[in-house]
Amino acid sequence: MIGINRQARIWVCSKPVNMRKSFEGLSAVARNGMGRDPLCGDLFLFIAANRKQARVLFWDGQGFMIIAKQLNHGKFNAPWKGDSSKP
Repeated sequence: MIGINRQARIWVCSKPVNMRKSFEGLSAVARNGMGRDPLCGDLFLFIAANRKQARVLFWDGQGFMIIAKQLNHGKFNAPWKGDSSKP
């Protein structure tokens, strides 16, 4: 069972991320690139440069979890483009 605290915030990385990164790499981006503590219980969303893949990093108190999604059609919004209303 995945339990997420109701007070958890979602942080979106404002730059594209290499989806070959795993637990250590994504937590380093959260810490160094976003200035956030990846052990705080918040969720961190990362989107690939091609906008076809996304990952969420989450610390559940015992270890990191990564939730991944790959789109067959369409693309995720690109937070680094500035206007989230245009995919």
